[in-house]
Amino acid sequence: MVVHIVMFRFKEENKAANLERVKEMLEALPEKIPSLRSMEVGIDFLHSERSMDLVLTSTFDDREGLDAYRVHPAHVEVVNVIKEVSEESRVVDYEKGA
Repeated sequence: MVVHIVMFRFKEENKAANLERVKEMLEALPEKIPSLRSMEVGIDFLHSERSMDLVLTSTFDDREGLDAYRVHPAHVEVVNVIKEVSEESRVVDYEKGA
């Protein structure tokens, strides 16, 4: 299994609305992308100096599934929105149980 974790820091302008919009868009992806096995999306409540604003954790059967997700039109649509409303992101991809 492949785990894909991404954290985002959003721009201050319309932050709350943009966080909810992106969360909803991301949570709709499992129904649209066959290789996406699960997705969990969380919005930070602590707002500490080290906090990012949103995190997504998704799983795939294998690296090929992650690759298919990356180029899927539904995912690309969300990525384009995120690029407009975020200022920073961090990612970790790893194989679980490998």
